[in-house]
Amino acid sequence: MASTNGSKRNGRKYGPTAQKKVQRAMHERKHGTLRSGGSGAKVTSRRQAIAIGLSEARRAGAKVPKKK
Repeated sequence: MASTNGSKRNGRKYGPTAQKKVQRAMHERKHGTLRSGGSGAKVTSRRQAIAIGLSEARRAGAKVPKKK
């Protein structure tokens, strides 16, 4: 029997709301309008943009895995 991908069996890790939040954050980063929360500095890092999107999704109650 061939092994299957565990994530398909257990459902999606990220919900559609999380996807929209990250997509919006990436779009803003691309256009240079994404700002960090504390200092208000412009975000240029792709990883930081994703982290901001996931953080917003968590606050909105979206299905997102816990921070490690």
